[in-house]
Amino acid sequence: MPTLIDLIRHGEPVGGHRYRGHRDDPLSEKGWSQMRAAVGEDCPWDRIISSPLKRCAEFAHELSQRYGRPLQLDERLKEISFGAWEGSTAAEVREREPEAFRRFYEDPVRHTPPGAEPFLDFRDRVIAAWEELLNRHGGEHVLVVAHAGTMRMMIRYVLGMPLETVFRIHVPNAGISRIQVGGEGPRERLQLLFHGANLPA
Repeated sequence: MPTLIDLIRHGEPVGGHRYRGHRDDPLSEKGWSQMRAAVGEDCPWDRIISSPLKRCAEFAHELSQRYGRPLQLDERLKEISFGAWEGSTAAEVREREPEAFRRFYEDPVRHTPPGAEPFLDFRDRVIAAWEELLNRHGGEHVLVVAHAGTMRMMIRYVLGMPLETVFRIHVPNAGISRIQVGGEGPRERLQLLFHGANLPA
């Protein structure tokens, strides 16, 4: 039986779009509405694994309680730390540090923001969480509640994309991506079935 991994990004946090990283802002009312709309009234998952940050964990807890699914919080699923940029919007950083902003998106491995988590460290912890998930929960349908950066890193890894291309993957608030692992034929061994959508009816 194949393993299905659904990745969902948190909804909009209080304060709107900005670099948050490890800042622990909760979901806004709009964010809660986005998450509930994306999932709908169904719960096809066997278990839920979530980042411990409030913008992920609080919704994961609500879903777990409502449908009686086991919930696990995993520190490795946190967003990358953006260091000195946390709390700022992209427009503010671009205006304040245009060269640093450009270099980060062109080569995040060599040009992380001041005080930020090294990009390779971020990659390693996210992929370690991914590999453990597959090893421990093979054949299950799992929901992972996480962040744009975390989801990009997993999707990039699954698709074999070069690390420097990770920001080419757009991840909307409350967008769901489904990855199938272990189908019957070579084409089905590892597939991104859909990306950035609501849960199919």
